[in-house]
Amino acid sequence: MTVPIARLDDATLDRAAALIKCLGHPLRLRLLEAMESGERTVSDLQAAAGTGQAIVSQQLGILRGRGVVEAQRRGAFVYYGITEPKVHHILDCIRECEIVRKAP
Repeated sequence: MTVPIARLDDATLDRAAALIKCLGHPLRLRLLEAMESGERTVSDLQAAAGTGQAIVSQQLGILRGRGVVEAQRRGAFVYYGITEPKVHHILDCIRECEIVRKAP
């Protein structure tokens, strides 16, 4: 007996496509992976990604524009953190799919 799969409405598909498109860049995924355990400064994210400040800032701007991360200034530093809870599930899914793919 097959269990019917709920059909997604158009608005849900539009939101999902926009999020997936936003996350569809390796550097953005690396930045989000670095923020999974908590907020990070641009310097922290530069070190995690192994790239320059301008590129990190550009990618953070895209993530902020989509509401995936937010920035909070504390003193001289700006801290970035994940605000879109689906990001954690998506990163877990990527990890799980990669583990399954590599299995003998």
